[in-house]
Amino acid sequence: MTKTPTGKNTSGRGQRDLRVRVKTAKGRKLSSTLWLERQLNDPYVVRAKKEGYRGRAAFKIMELDDKYRFLVPGARVVDLGCAPGGWCQVAIKRVNALAEKSGKKVGTVLGIDLQEVSPITGAEIHQLDFLEEGAEDKVKAWLGGPADVVMSDMAASSSGHQGTDHLRIIALCEAAAYFAFDVLEEGGTFVAKVLAGGAEIELQNILKKNFTKVANVKPPASRADSSEKFVVAQGFRGKRHEGQDAEDTSEGDLG
Repeated sequence: MTKTPTGKNTSGRGQRDLRVRVKTAKGRKLSSTLWLERQLNDPYVVRAKKEGYRGRAAFKIMELDDKYRFLVPGARVVDLGCAPGGWCQVAIKRVNALAEKSGKKVGTVLGIDLQEVSPITGAEIHQLDFLEEGAEDKVKAWLGGPADVVMSDMAASSSGHQGTDHLRIIALCEAAAYFAFDVLEEGGTFVAKVLAGGAEIELQNILKKNFTKVANVKPPASRADSSEKFVVAQGFRGKRHEGQDAEDTSEGDLG
């Protein structure tokens, strides 16, 4: 007997193929049809819809936090490029952003994005370009102090050229890292999406100089055919370090 991604048991000869198949509609490209079919058959997409999360990416931050434990009760969290809001939803629960102030540590979740994001109960959402001058001061004012966690699932707009896209997302991740240096509390954590491809070596060096531990991770919720991975940098040293060498404390993929 086997279980389908929806949890239904199937058995016996002549078992039906329960995979959803999408017919190619007039005017729809084959690539769009294949993407839609993959979405409809993705167990993480199904689970996100069932559990009320705004996207399958919510499970990526869950799996990262399950291993590295940075979304602790009472933590102040900044989610860069927070749209559509799945990472915020996870953080709200884990840092107790909705808890009563008596008895439990109450965390804070701040989401910022270039575009307007629908409100999320338990999070404070602002439309802001984190690269603009003074953005770090605004964020610390909204938080009421420095952050314990800065996380980013941002990706640059696709150009269709793999090498160019890789360079763009690494540049975006570096910008997010330097932003984190300005808003993180000593001992804090930086989590961000990158694309494997070679240009991330400089990013790794920057992070190793500024954090005591840097892990390179591909969580199970990340599609196997995707080149994305995540860096989890913990133990912020408290002051930006650019020149001196740091001990290599990097880790490999989550497996």
